[in-house]
Amino acid sequence: MPSKPAKYGIKIWVACDAQSSYAWKMQVYTGIPFSGGPEKNQGMRVVLDVTDGLMGHNVTCDNFFTSYELSQQLLKRKITMVGTVRKNKPELPPALLATRGRDAFSSKFAFTPTTTQVSYLPKRNKNVVLLSTLHKMAEINDREGRKPAIILDYNHNKGGVDNLDKVIGIYSFRRMTARWPLVIFHNIIDVSSYNAFVNGTRSTLPGCLISGTRGGCSWSSWERHL
Repeated sequence: MPSKPAKYGIKIWVACDAQSSYAWKMQVYTGIPFSGGPEKNQGMRVVLDVTDGLMGHNVTCDNFFTSYELSQQLLKRKITMVGTVRKNKPELPPALLATRGRDAFSSKFAFTPTTTQVSYLPKRNKNVVLLSTLHKMAEINDREGRKPAIILDYNHNKGGVDNLDKVIGIYSFRRMTARWPLVIFHNIIDVSSYNAFVNGTRSTLPGCLISGTRGGCSWSSWERHL
C-alpha cells in the first residue's frame, strides 16, 4: 500500500485496546474471496468478525470501516462506535458536506435516535466528518480549536494499533525469510509476548485491558514485512 510506511507485506486486521495496545483479536487478509469478485462491505465484515465476543465497549475506527449500517449492527451487541466517515457515504446529509460560507473551526451536527454526526472545519473549505453512537449531544471544547468532543475522543483513542506496531518492532522475534507462514508465526510470537507484558504489568498500566465507554478498541489495517 503506497500510503503506508511498509509498502509490501502481509496485511493483518487488528483490534486492540486504545490505551495499552493489548491485542484483542487479529485476522489475516487473504485477498479476494474464492467466490470471485471484490468483497462488498469488507470493512463492516472485518469489524464484526474481530469484535465477536465483546460487549459494552467502544470501537474507534477510521473511514475505511465506519458506516451507519456498521454502527447499528454494533449497537445490537451493546458496542458503541466513533469513527471518521468517507464523504461519499449516502447516509451523510448534504448540509454536513457543504463548506462554503462556513468559518474555520466551526462545527455542524446531525442527529438520529441512535447516532450523532459532526462536520468540523479545521480550516476554511476543508472539513472532516465523524459518526458516533457514543455521543448524544453537540459538545464543543472551548480550547483546542473549538473541536467537538467526538473529535477529541477519536484523536485520544485512534493510535492503539500504530503503537502496537511500534512497540513490537523495537524488540521483535522475526527473522529474514521469504516464507509467508514464518512471517505470520513470527508476528504471533511478537504480539503474544507484548500481550504477556501488558498482563504482567496491568497494575501499573492504566486501561491495560480492553475498557468500556471511552476506552474502547482501536482499529486499523496493519502490514508486516516479508
